Amino acid sequence: MSFDLGLQGKRAVVTGGTKGLGAALVSSLHDAGVDVMTSARAAPERPLQGVTYVTADLATPEGVTELARQVAGRWGSPDILVNCLGGSTAPVGGFAALSDAVWFDELNLNLLSAVRLDRALLPGMLAKGEGVVLHVSSIQRVLPLPASTTAYAAAKGALSTYSKSLSKEVTPKGVRVLRVAPGWIETEASVAFAETMAREHGTDYEGGKKLIMDWIGGIPVGRPARPEEVADLITFLVSPRAASVAGSEHVIDGGTVPTV
Repeated sequence: MSFDLGLQGKRAVVTGGTKGLGAALVSSLHDAGVDVMTSARAAPERPLQGVTYVTADLATPEGVTELARQVAGRWGSPDILVNCLGGSTAPVGGFAALSDAVWFDELNLNLLSAVRLDRALLPGMLAKGEGVVLHVSSIQRVLPLPASTTAYAAAKGALSTYSKSLSKEVTPKGVRVLRVAPGWIETEASVAFAETMAREHGTDYEGGKKLIMDWIGGIPVGRPARPEEVADLITFLVSPRAASVAGSEHVIDGGTVPTV
C-alpha cells in the first residue's frame, strides 16, 4: 500500500527554518514535494536548493510584516503554516532573575511571533476555506524548570491555550489547527550545551547528555529526540493523511512527561 502523504505542490511557511527542528522540517517538507518558504534572523550557510529564505526577526512586528509581505507577493496565501520559532535567552536564577524585559523577550519570541503571523496569514487561508496551522509548543508547559525555564514555559503554555481557542474558531471554516509538544531535541544548541556540561563535570558527551536527562527528570527511551523524528511527525500532521486530526496536541518526548 502506498503511503503518499499527498503534499506534492502544497505551499508551506515554516518559521525558524535554518537550524535545529526548523531546518529538519524544511527538509522533510521539501522532500515531500512541498514548496517551502522559511524565515530566520540570518540566512543559512548552506541553503537548501528550491527553498525560499526570508531574513526577518519574527520577535518584532516589523519582521512578521516583512515575512507576510513576501508570502503575499509569492503565493497570496499558503496552504500550511508551521510556527516553529522558539527558544529562550532567560538567565538562570528563578523568578527573581526575570525582569520585565526578559518576560517581554520570551513572550515576543515564543507566543506573539505566532499570534502575529497567524493574524497576517490566516485570513487568506480562511478565504480559500482550507489550510493547516501548526504551533510547536513544548512539554515545558507542563514540566517547567524553576531555575531556568519559567518564562519560556509560561509563554509556551499561553501558545498552547491560544492554539486550542484558535482551533475552535477556525476549524469549522476549513483550517485545521494543531500543536506538537517536543521534549528535549538533540539540536545544534543542545549538543553544545551537553558538551559544556561534560567539560564542567569531567565526563564525555554521552555523560553530558545523561546529566541533562537526569536534570529534566529522565527520558525513558534513553535519549533525546532527533530533529528529523519531530519533523516527520509534523509533516504527517499537516498532510491530507491527517485530515481528521484537529485541535489536538501531540507529545513527542520519549516518555519524559510522567503523567497521563
